[in-house]
Amino acid sequence: MGIARNRMALRHVVRSPVRFFVGLVLAAAAALCVAVIGVGLLLSWPAAGAIGAPPADLVAERVAMISASGATLRGWFLAGRPGGGVIVLMHGVRANRLSMVQRARMLHESGFAVLLFDFQAHGESSGKRITFGHLEALDAAAAVAFVKQRLPNEKIGAIGTSLGGAAALLGPTPLPVDALVLEAVYPDIGAATANRIRAVLGSPIGSFVAPPLTRAFELLMPPILGVASGDLRPIDHVADVVAPLMIVSGTRDTRTTARETIAMFDRAREPKSLWLVEGAGHVDLENYAPDAYRAHVLAFLAGTLQQRR
Repeated sequence: MGIARNRMALRHVVRSPVRFFVGLVLAAAAALCVAVIGVGLLLSWPAAGAIGAPPADLVAERVAMISASGATLRGWFLAGRPGGGVIVLMHGVRANRLSMVQRARMLHESGFAVLLFDFQAHGESSGKRITFGHLEALDAAAAVAFVKQRLPNEKIGAIGTSLGGAAALLGPTPLPVDALVLEAVYPDIGAATANRIRAVLGSPIGSFVAPPLTRAFELLMPPILGVASGDLRPIDHVADVVAPLMIVSGTRDTRTTARETIAMFDRAREPKSLWLVEGAGHVDLENYAPDAYRAHVLAFLAGTLQQRR
């Protein structure tokens, strides 16, 4: 009996640490899922806000468009000169049309008509969730259709920054434009997520936790956002662009690295051009280097879209 009791006690002692360890792992996994869900809900929460009247120096018309995303898109339209072309400006995540005002000024001064608008779940547009390019691609198509209807004889260009560039690529068909500029566009949502985790947490913690956190986020995306991570891969769609294409990013961008930008460029078809902005991070590149931006982006759009006077 004494030997039997000792064996049972020994088994209990052995099992207790194992059960404790298993319980600890399960609790950690549950906490990780809750944290990832919380972060996913936070990042995709609508970035709504009042925009107000357009700047006094822009003679802009308030416009509204119905998108296949289910949203009513609000924006401003600036008329240009005949033969000057028209540009659709598409902002980054958690921003709105105000972030594109300086580009609108530059383009309008050069004769372009310009459309600035808020993506679904941004600014004054309706929408329930930010989807990192999935529903926003339908908004991009609606914006291009709007300017095509307003100015059927003009060539159309688009500038998409970050989210805006992803939206230009992720639609069911290529965006029907005559020239496209992509600025700091992520190649796939997994890389975008991992890069941001590493940037926020720093090294070595960020490098250690980025892979499991990214994988957890990808697995939980369908119930959170209604879209799978495999559907958020702009790099798989860049070769579908048949219009002249310019791809731009900063050499010190940690959110969309120069290496990722070059990989996007390598996948694209001709005619294409690449501009790596020396020293720039994940910032407003027009504001960072306005003169160089004119020399590269404005010259590209003018040369491709505008009729010579």
